[in-house]
Amino acid sequence: MPDPDQQQQIEQLEARIKAAKKAQAPKPRSDEHYSQAQLAWRMVIELVAGLGIGFGMGYGLDYLFGTLPIFMVLFTMLGLAAGVKTMLRSAQEIQEKKLAEEAEKKDEGA
Repeated sequence: MPDPDQQQQIEQLEARIKAAKKAQAPKPRSDEHYSQAQLAWRMVIELVAGLGIGFGMGYGLDYLFGTLPIFMVLFTMLGLAAGVKTMLRSAQEIQEKKLAEEAEKKDEGA
């Protein structure tokens, strides 16, 4: 059984290791903080990209097959649906991050 002096040295060493690990822990990056305008632009770009890709695919298929703008309308609607789905997924991701940050702040405050 270790003597009390040796036990105290071990506890001090563990405390120093813990402090060193805490000092080396990565700090939250402030450049990853998104403003509301950046988030809004991200969602708009996702929606427009879905529409653009759908329109391009539909137009290309119409040109290839020589049809009326059937594929263009169909793929534009599918692109809109994909853009909205991506936008909603991004909004949910942002909401989850904000809830996690709030929970972390509450844990630190308690």
